[in-house]
Amino acid sequence: MTIATEVSWVLDGITMFGTIVKPRGEGPFPGVVLVAGSGPTDRDWNSPLLPGTNGSARLIAEALAETGYATLRYDKRASGPHVRENLPAMIGRISMQSHLDELVAATARLTADPDVDAARLAGLGNSEGCLHVLHYATSEQAHPFSALVLTGAPGRSIGTVVVAQLSQQLAGSPELIPLVEQAAGRYAAGEPIAPDERLPEQVRMVFAGFETPANLPFARELWTEDATHSLPRVTVPTLVLIGGKDVQIDVHADGARLQEAATGMANVAFTFPVDANHVLKHEPHTREEVLAGRGTPYNDDSAELDPEAMADILEWLGETLG
Repeated sequence: MTIATEVSWVLDGITMFGTIVKPRGEGPFPGVVLVAGSGPTDRDWNSPLLPGTNGSARLIAEALAETGYATLRYDKRASGPHVRENLPAMIGRISMQSHLDELVAATARLTADPDVDAARLAGLGNSEGCLHVLHYATSEQAHPFSALVLTGAPGRSIGTVVVAQLSQQLAGSPELIPLVEQAAGRYAAGEPIAPDERLPEQVRMVFAGFETPANLPFARELWTEDATHSLPRVTVPTLVLIGGKDVQIDVHADGARLQEAATGMANVAFTFPVDANHVLKHEPHTREEVLAGRGTPYNDDSAELDPEAMADILEWLGETLG
């Protein structure tokens, strides 16, 4: 049995909201802070851009609490049910630093719980969230992480990943791929992205998101970020997990670069669960079917956490945090 408690705290005059889930009984328990991926992804890893409300973070938090961990998952100030009231105050202030500030504040809230052992603390990030966890772990913090779990970690720059993802979508129209690359090149050079009108609307919308005033200066910072920048500076035990059915982060293209960046680092371990997708759900369809759009939606009611991925995380955390 587990206990879930809604919590809140104030950062820069804006109230943040989260959920602490912990085992019943007496602590202190090792703690895990869950950090969501990009865009308006909320504390449960649900997004208005994706169908369904069966978010992986809620399932992960419950699985961790059932095995003895206290967790906190939180809404970024630009996500969740309070985004409309928060966003005006965030325009022009969203940055890599503001995301780190949110993680610092969330970690402080979790460690303030008397049932949490601040000496046994892990950060678990997904996708873009891995970058924020890495920034936390490679900077001076009042409550340092004892371990990191990086899921769906980008081993290439975010700009390169975006181009690869859009190119996959345009595989049936290869003549359009150079237009994607040209737009990306302009953005990387600090120029307007100006996507060609011949590109499909959904592709142009992706590019437009990187120039939305509310997302700046963060979007330009994010464009050049990848986990290989920070991973070599991590000194605590770290588990990198990329699923074989992840079609956003590539088990080979990203995984190989991360492994190269961690060469000689005994504190970094890797696992590549065969049937896990980007958000650690079990994907029964083939990779080719997923790429063709026939996979299970991330947050579909029928989607379950991948058992191999969760077994790897729980075993590794047990060995690392006890």
